[in-house]
Amino acid sequence: MSKTVKEMLTRDYRTKLEDQENALVISIRGVKSGDTNKMRMDLARKSIKVTVVRNDLARRAFEGSSLAALEPLLNGSSALAYGGESVVEVARELVELVKQIPTIELKGALLDGELFEGEDGVKRLSAFPTRDEAIADVVTLVLSPARKLAGQLKGPGSRVAGVVKAIEEKLEKGEAISKAG
Repeated sequence: MSKTVKEMLTRDYRTKLEDQENALVISIRGVKSGDTNKMRMDLARKSIKVTVVRNDLARRAFEGSSLAALEPLLNGSSALAYGGESVVEVARELVELVKQIPTIELKGALLDGELFEGEDGVKRLSAFPTRDEAIADVVTLVLSPARKLAGQLKGPGSRVAGVVKAIEEKLEKGEAISKAG
């Protein structure tokens, strides 16, 4: 491959991945073309992209960026999966796809500078909450005491309201109200 072509590919990697801080590395060597197309289409529906890379050129393109931490994973046949809502979502989708297409190799992933190596690392990452799920968990934790307090205040209040309602109904019917002893 000529130097000019290598420079073009390196520039292309930088352009495609300049906004990415996290990504997943997979190998699709040995995956049938029909399965590759199915994988790409399934992932594209979730705004997840797959880019096959040349390892040396990718290393060069990632120098000085957060993706440089992927270097240990860039050996053999490599493709980057990125995009979607988060790399956690990408990991979840690929873990599910590996169940359907077992020839996909999960090499590892990068999340906030932390490297998750191998299939076990990717599966561990896929169990993490996404950003939105983490926010929802925090909101639930913050609101939970307030809900409990409201329930505690509502409980006695509704019992008193029930007693008042019963007294009101007896008075409307003209019945005598007995004195609590």
